[in-house]
Amino acid sequence: MPKPLRPLSGIAVPAPRPDEHYFFAGPSGPITFLGLKQLLGAADYSKAGDRNAGLAAADDTIREAARSILASLTIGHVHERPLVTAVGRIDDVMRVNYDIDVDVYAEIAGLTFGQLKNRLLAAPGPESVRLGRGLTGVCAAAVAKLCDVHELILVSKRIANPTQARTLLGAPGTLSSRLQPNHPTDDPRGIAMLCYWGLSLAAGDALIGVNPAIDTVDNVSAILRHLDAIRRRCGVPTQICVLSHIKTQLACLEQGAPVEILFQSLAGTESTNLAEFDITIDLLDHGHALIAERGPLAGTASQAMYFETGQGSEFSYGRHEGIDMTTTEALCYGLARRYDPFMINNVTGFIGPETHSDNFELLIASLQDLFMGKLLGLPMGIGSCYTLHAGSGLEGQQATTELLAAAGATYFMDVALNTDRMLAYFDTSAHDNQTLREIHGRLPAGEFLEWCLGRGILIRDDDGIRRGEHWGRPERFVDSPQEWEELLAATPAIHGLDTAGPRPTDAVSRQVRWHQAVGREAVHTPLDIELIRRIHPVRTIATAATTHDSHLNAPALGTRLAAESLARITIEPYPVQILISDGLSAAAVHHNLPDLLPMLLEGLTARKIGVGTPLLARHGRVKLAEPVAERLGAELIIHLIGERPGGDALASRSLSAYLVYRLPEEARHEAALASGNADIRHEVTVISNIYSAGLPPVEAAATIVEKVVQILGSRAAGNRLEQLLLRSSSERATAAATA
Repeated sequence: MPKPLRPLSGIAVPAPRPDEHYFFAGPSGPITFLGLKQLLGAADYSKAGDRNAGLAAADDTIREAARSILASLTIGHVHERPLVTAVGRIDDVMRVNYDIDVDVYAEIAGLTFGQLKNRLLAAPGPESVRLGRGLTGVCAAAVAKLCDVHELILVSKRIANPTQARTLLGAPGTLSSRLQPNHPTDDPRGIAMLCYWGLSLAAGDALIGVNPAIDTVDNVSAILRHLDAIRRRCGVPTQICVLSHIKTQLACLEQGAPVEILFQSLAGTESTNLAEFDITIDLLDHGHALIAERGPLAGTASQAMYFETGQGSEFSYGRHEGIDMTTTEALCYGLARRYDPFMINNVTGFIGPETHSDNFELLIASLQDLFMGKLLGLPMGIGSCYTLHAGSGLEGQQATTELLAAAGATYFMDVALNTDRMLAYFDTSAHDNQTLREIHGRLPAGEFLEWCLGRGILIRDDDGIRRGEHWGRPERFVDSPQEWEELLAATPAIHGLDTAGPRPTDAVSRQVRWHQAVGREAVHTPLDIELIRRIHPVRTIATAATTHDSHLNAPALGTRLAAESLARITIEPYPVQILISDGLSAAAVHHNLPDLLPMLLEGLTARKIGVGTPLLARHGRVKLAEPVAERLGAELIIHLIGERPGGDALASRSLSAYLVYRLPEEARHEAALASGNADIRHEVTVISNIYSAGLPPVEAAATIVEKVVQILGSRAAGNRLEQLLLRSSSERATAAATA
């Protein structure tokens, strides 16, 4: 059983202090920083998110001045000055970060951060981890900002933080992988095909985990049972997970679904966790206790939780509390440390150019994240990823993974051919994992290695472990050629299975790169307003994003109405309004709206739901629906928006429907109790991957209408709606059984 968690009220945190001035004697006069937030931001490598937040240093002289000051401060100085919210409050994430080893802290409190860095550079890995137990996330971030690339790699490489489920993850000399068989419609045939392909390439020893397209208890339970059947069919020693919201997974666990590893995304500020991720510390504590007590691996796994983080989410949501991205990321690790997780996956690069604009920013951020997470005692995996609307790409990703492998990353992702078919981003593949193992002399986890040897996927000879004759032959996991052809036909973006050594053949690689090029072009396709008007009359509105570049690099502008539109929009009598935005793919709007919009309007009319003339916004972002709802007085906004291109060329046409419910006064209390967010004003249900190879637009229209009926009838959306529907279904089943 895990050790009891310390109650938040029992964690001692120093009282906040007023911001102080920090001075550095520059050649042209003193360089001044007001408060630790400003100092920490200026001391970091320049990254887009910190520049956009006004936290990055203006030039190298200011950056080095900040680093010099930071190096001279003691650990105790920073520890005694907790970073507070905009209203001067110590939030729960900051509080959890102070749950440290007080004896270690007492030993090192007098060290400067320069001295701590020197000590880490000279220390063996176990000593670095011991020292890390006395550090808050803020202190871990401070020392990371003083390190160059060699130093980040050197310290990280020495540290191993192994964890145990069915496989031992993170043992020295190993490099594991998390197999991610995502599918745009959660088709079990496609999920199975991607599982078999990854396993045949010696991937999946850390986890087989699916990000669901549909986050409902029924669907997530079905995927869990499907993954469990695949694992049993193959006899593979690994663990399974569906990366849905923790509330959904706990409901699945209550119903007996095989929730082996419990997942949740984390942020480094309480406000982001509450308002955007719908989680509290109490909820995480509850999940931690329940999975340890009732999870299928209770008694087998030493750890059973899995967290995903990544620099920038707090800034992207406008909830970073004036704290830079590296520091908020370290605060995530301080929060994750509370739960002794089985694995952490860092997905810096997942958001886009507003946080990290190019390959170097992703590289340095990934190395910092690995360093900080390992120092704080975590089993760090790195999803070195990129999106097609950013300036990063495959070559930068590959350079980053080489350095991360040298630095001892615990695992990387296996996203087949680097192409996520549901989340529309690009990550490492099983081919990359095997390539890195061969370059760096690493092996899969021991239990999984023996399974690979028994299957002929890998072989052991006088030269050590190498690829066997069955490596890269997924068809061996199925019973017939007909079954294999059915699995292939159900899976998009399969550009070829042929290999050259541990790599895809050149012909396969050329197909992957061509499809990425088409996707990048779609990002920059302008919205054709006249085409949309020919489908149905619309009212155009404008956002604060006046150019395409500002739309891509400053997404907050796309969440706000321009002054003229703000003044023009007034209260209307319709409970439902439709908002159409290009988002990150105008092509998605162009290709789906002709079939989707007429059927959607017809379906709403048939259900006698009043709806106004649709609004059309160029350069819109998801949260634009909230001010539109407020100005129109609508109960619900159906926001049809183009998602970022990914997958294959066809997937650049993927549209999503965000159903944004404006909570009436009488529903806010229940929503606040369910979310833990006293300020909640909107709840959101998402229907994603609307396009011809995902959820077809005509079918999507019917799905949206049905969900609108449920939202209006239940006066709830998002996780709360799903909980209400689940409760209603259970009550009906009970009534039927007792009738």
